[in-house]
This record gives sequence, C-alpha cells and structure tokens, in this order.
Amino acid sequence: MALIASLRMVLAPPHRAGYPFIAAGAAVTLVGLLVSHWLFWLGLAFTLFALYFFRDPERVTPKRPGFAVAPADGHVCSIMMAPPPPELGIGSEPRFRVAIFLSVIDVHVNRIPAAGLVTKIAYHVGTFVSANLDKASDENERNAVALRLADGRDLAVVQIAGLIARRILCDLREGDAVATGQRFGIIRFGSRTDLYLPPGVIPLVELGQTMIGGETIIADLSPAPVLSLEQT
Repeated sequence: MALIASLRMVLAPPHRAGYPFIAAGAAVTLVGLLVSHWLFWLGLAFTLFALYFFRDPERVTPKRPGFAVAPADGHVCSIMMAPPPPELGIGSEPRFRVAIFLSVIDVHVNRIPAAGLVTKIAYHVGTFVSANLDKASDENERNAVALRLADGRDLAVVQIAGLIARRILCDLREGDAVATGQRFGIIRFGSRTDLYLPPGVIPLVELGQTMIGGETIIADLSPAPVLSLEQT
C-alpha cells in the first residue's frame, strides 16, 4: 500500500502552471531526436523534472470542522510569535506563525488552511533570500491572503518566494468563499509558506515536522470553552 501511495504521488497529474514547461521540454526532446543526442537527453531530463515538480496529487482533508491544515508540503522551519503582514490590515498583535519550507522536490501547490472568506489579498515586492531564513517572511517577495473564519476571527496564509523562486501564482479573489484543503495557487521553484493563526490559537506541530498540504493538522481553531462560576 505504501508503494502504491508513493507511485500515485510521483505520477500525479501536473498543475496547469507546469504545462508551458512540460511542453517546452517535450519540444526540445523531439528536436533532439532529429539533431542531437545530448539535446534529446537534456530535453527529456527537463521534461521529467517539470512533470515531477508540478505534480498535483489529490489529498484527503480532515472532515471535522475547526481544524487548520497545512497550506503546503515541506517541513516546519520556524514556529514563533509575529504580527501578520501589515498590508493585510488584520492588526499588529503578535500571533503564532508556522513557517513551512518547500524544497525543490516538494509538491508546490498551496491549499487553503481553513474554510472562510477571503477578505484581502496583497502582493508585496521584495528580495529573494533563502526561504528557510526567518527574515524571508519580512524581506522576500510575497503574496499574503487574509481569511475570515465563520466566527469572525482572522488568519493569514502567505506565499513567499525563495532564493530561486521567481513566480508566485494565486487563483483567489477577494470575496471568495473557500473550503479547507482547497487548492489556491503554486510557487515555483523552491519557496516558503507562512500560516498566521488567530490570536490565542496554539500550533500542534513541532519544528522540523514534515507537512502534507491539505492533510496535516496544524492547529485546533475551536474557541476555548468559557467556564461558568459554578465550574470554577
């Protein structure tokens, strides 16, 4: 079963953002068949890499409401208190930020961490330092999305370009109603995704833990129960 799951992951259909790269690689491969062996192998290698990098496997998102799931594959490279990006306008109160670093071999399709309403999308032009550094959250080029939960609280997910990433794609529009685990964009090639939890929510993951986008539970968003005087 594990082998079948691994094969499904590797052989998953590509995200549409990869079509131009796959087509270009295939064209070079075909030309290489006619004119040059080294061009053929170069084109084939690039085509296979593009197919692997842009793979977009199906995910099984937890059905129980109230959970925030990982917005990306990769590993947790930082857990710290930080204010959300100021361009989102959801306040400056520090909250837990879980940062996920995506290597070039990780699935790069981003997913919605929790159901809600997209209230703000803000693109910020920045630098391209290594995405596993803490300063990447503030200095790198990024696309920030604010989500309003059903209970009125806000969380934010931020797509961050990395050292070699130069393109962030986001399919959302302000006012969109989104579901937990829904695909919403992709970053190419190598990047980082930050999740800012609502104030008071504590992450359930650990530093270095491997994330599976749309599946791994990052936090329980259920408000803490209010105790009555009789219960205290």
